[in-house]
This record gives sequence, C-alpha cells and structure tokens, in this order.
Amino acid sequence: MTGSYSRSSSFTITDARYIGGKIGADLRLLHNYFGAPALSSIDNYIEGVALLLRDGYLDMVDYGFRDPGSNAWKLRLRYKATRGGQLTDGRPGSLPDSTELAGCRFYSYLTYSSAFSDLSSSEQAGVKGNLPISRTTGDAPTALAGTSTTGRSYARNGAAVARDVYVAF
Repeated sequence: MTGSYSRSSSFTITDARYIGGKIGADLRLLHNYFGAPALSSIDNYIEGVALLLRDGYLDMVDYGFRDPGSNAWKLRLRYKATRGGQLTDGRPGSLPDSTELAGCRFYSYLTYSSAFSDLSSSEQAGVKGNLPISRTTGDAPTALAGTSTTGRSYARNGAAVARDVYVAF
C-alpha cells in the first residue's frame, strides 16, 4: 500500500519533528497504560517519522499491540501522511486505557509513499540507512472485528498525519 504527496520547500525538519512529537506523546501514553513501547525507543520512532515526513517518503505508520500467533491487531494507532487541503492540528491523547492485551506484543508497521518507491534501490537503501530504527519486511497485521475511531490529526506548515485508533472486540 502506498500513497503520494509532494514535499513543500517550506516544510522543514522542525515542522516534521513537531508532528512527530505529537505521535511521541501518544506513544508515551501507550507506555503509561500498557508498559510499551519502551521509553528508550520512542525518540527513535518519532525521529524516523520526522525524517520520512520531511522528505515526503512516509505513507502510513502503525503502532500498537498484536497477537503474535494470529498477526492480528488488538490495539492499533495508525498515522496516515497527507499534504495540503484543510489540515487541522489536534491534541494528542484520548486513547483507550482498558483494552485487554494479554499475550500481545508491541509492534510497528510502516509503509512508504510512492515518492519513496520512485527512488532507485540505492537511494532507498540510503534513506533507510539514515533512519534511527532498522525495519525488516513483513506482512501487515490484520484488523479483524473491532471499532475504529478517526478524526484526530496533527499538522504543521502544510503537512499532517491523520490518526485512526483501532480496538479489536
């Protein structure tokens, strides 16, 4: 799955880190509620998102808890990158705090934009090599029966991520 948006010359790493910081606040809240992700890894997650946002290479990133046996999300925060249009900047938080996650592990899944796909394989390797988190390829976890809540986004200077929260039944 890939998406496309163009990079604005006025969108800077500072703007991207601002958006990443809002994602980081959500991840810290997950840590407070459920004990993961590790606090020591959150800064790396948000810096990776910021670098990809700045360059227009992020399509979507998921963070949450999945059942490793079925590869199904139990709780997922999805952030979809977007540019232009009517962007709103919301406050982080308002996450479910009573989800039962016994046996589930924290997991992150990322997809790159079509702009990233347009790069040569050596350019792609260079982008990935500059990220603070090394990702491996894998299948996206599934979202079976559950509820999804949209409507929150984090934006700055013409770019945003729209957040979706999925909770399995």
